[in-house]
Amino acid sequence: MTQMKIAVAGASGRMGRMLIEAIRNAPDASLAGALDIAGAPGLGADAAAFLGEDAGVPITDSLDEALGEADFLIDFTRPEGTLKHLEYCAEHGIKAIIGTTGFDDAGKAAIAAAARHTAVVFAPNMSVGVNVTMKLLELAAKSFAEGYDIEIIEAHHRHKVDAPSGTALQMGEVVARALGRDLKEVGVFAREGVTGERDPSSIGFATIRGGDIVGDHTVLFAGIGERIEISHKSSSRVTYANGSLRAARFLAGRDVGLYDMQDVLGLR
Repeated sequence: MTQMKIAVAGASGRMGRMLIEAIRNAPDASLAGALDIAGAPGLGADAAAFLGEDAGVPITDSLDEALGEADFLIDFTRPEGTLKHLEYCAEHGIKAIIGTTGFDDAGKAAIAAAARHTAVVFAPNMSVGVNVTMKLLELAAKSFAEGYDIEIIEAHHRHKVDAPSGTALQMGEVVARALGRDLKEVGVFAREGVTGERDPSSIGFATIRGGDIVGDHTVLFAGIGERIEISHKSSSRVTYANGSLRAARFLAGRDVGLYDMQDVLGLR
């Protein structure tokens, strides 16, 4: 069996450790590198030490050292770091799986440009369940195009730095696109004071941050006499790790191009 040689960015963090454990448990994958920022507490330690194992892969802040033996990079870090890592991947033909959120338009354009030189799966949420939910939302939005108000509620742990979540924004984009709307024009991200009546074409967002919530998302279609809620709740980051490995397997047969989890799951 051919082994996918995978490096992990943010190797000392919660998601990085989940990815490392998933790679170690996958029969078709091997850990080829572990990357973290300068000053990270885990630098120099074996990447699998938290599992009580020796992977023979030290955590480093050197791109050359972390990615020198890798064919894939999985990155769930911060936009500025991810773009730096992606530039290296594009130059060296390393395929990238990006779960980082919070990119602005310029960052998304940079990802698209890099995908002309290497293969990239870019998705704000790698969970298989979330991405099936996206397909359900597309169908629901088309059916509830008239007479239903749409609100998106998301909740995450206290350490999350961006809001609304990338997944919530993607849900909004899926719904808006199905309705022939532009989320930049109809998205409502804050309400306070005397706001006036709700614009029926708007898509509202509500954000909750607290505790150790891994990730909850609900899209509410509220009509007269009924309401429909489509929800996804994550109880473990393992779903993101497993989805990332599925994305790596998808990229194994591709050299260039920009893809998302809808492509990976054949939901186009």
